[in-house]
Amino acid sequence: MALLVNVFCTLIAGLCAGLLLTAYARVRKRLLLWSGLCFAGLTFSNALVVIDLRVLPDEVSLFHWRLAVAAISMLILLYGLVFESET
Repeated sequence: MALLVNVFCTLIAGLCAGLLLTAYARVRKRLLLWSGLCFAGLTFSNALVVIDLRVLPDEVSLFHWRLAVAAISMLILLYGLVFESET
C-alpha cells in the first residue's frame, strides 16, 4: 500500500509540473515557470523515495539526495515568489 501511495504522489507531482509548465508556455507568467520547476524537482524527489525504499537494498540510502533535491526545489519556488512577484 505504501508503494502505491508513493507512486501516486510521484505521478500527481509530475502532472502538476506538466500543467504548470504548459500554462507557462501559453501565458509567459514567470511565477508559473518557477512553480513548474519546483514541482518537477518534487517529482524527482518522490521518484527517489520510491527507488530508495523499494528498489535499492537497505544498505544503500538516498536519504540525503532526496532531501537535497526537495530543498533545491523549494528554493526555486522561494526565488520565484520573492523576486518574480508582481507589485
